[in-house]
Amino acid sequence: MLQTYEANEWDNHFPDSTQKQAISALEEGQILYFPQLDFSLLAEEQQFLSPDYVDTKAKHVSYLSNHGKLWGVRHLTDQQHIQLQSMLERFARSSYRLIQNMLTPYTAHLIMGRTSFRPVEVAHRKTSYRKDDTRLHVDAFPSAPNQGMRILRVFSNINPHGKDRIWRIGESFEKVAEQFIPKINAPKLGTRALLRFLRITKSYRTLYDHYMLRMHHAMKADNRYQQQASQREVRFPSGSTWVVQTDHVSHASMQGQYALEQTFYLPVKAMFREELAPLSVLERMLQMKLS
Repeated sequence: MLQTYEANEWDNHFPDSTQKQAISALEEGQILYFPQLDFSLLAEEQQFLSPDYVDTKAKHVSYLSNHGKLWGVRHLTDQQHIQLQSMLERFARSSYRLIQNMLTPYTAHLIMGRTSFRPVEVAHRKTSYRKDDTRLHVDAFPSAPNQGMRILRVFSNINPHGKDRIWRIGESFEKVAEQFIPKINAPKLGTRALLRFLRITKSYRTLYDHYMLRMHHAMKADNRYQQQASQREVRFPSGSTWVVQTDHVSHASMQGQYALEQTFYLPVKAMFREELAPLSVLERMLQMKLS
């Protein structure tokens, strides 16, 4: 489940043999784990280790590096806004360098997505079941269809009190899909085009996005599945970093406060083994093109 690598610098170089092994592990649904890869905050950034700066309507602080856009915040002065944006920009660039050095063949194809800062304790957050990250799920985004691209994420636990970030890891993607996909109906004619026309979705929701989103919702809604599905607990200590494709790995974040996360999107064509992509798995299962 965890493939462990020794690195304490974000610019650490990895030999070709290690990269090939890491890519193989990642595409098979494993997690790349860097127990000593810490993202250290600057002195002026320590002030943000508080949930008080997160908008009460948001799960976390969000930042888009390519647009210099920061949102999900409150009570920030102009100076603090600049400092927090700078912190997230540093993490975005550090994450990119890690992928560049660890998964070099992917680099030319990567699309940088959102950076997030998560200072709220996961276990105490009150939300709807669909937004409840303590329930096992695979990632799919209601308003931001990824149209089959892989969701590659870099997480770093920056908890200043030495507390672990605790996950549950569930069954393989194939087993999850076998259980839930047969119960999902095809979308009604015209629904996906209407969602795009009304700008409810940021791009067109493909058939792949439809089935992945419905599976995400069905997993979280099924209490029996949450309790009985094969799963194991994984602890990520403060000062550690991990890389995972969250559209593939069934996971739940059970406990933890103060983490950073960087999302990248990767076209299926860039994979070493395209047949392992969720898009390919669902197309085989449903015997139809979903892109």
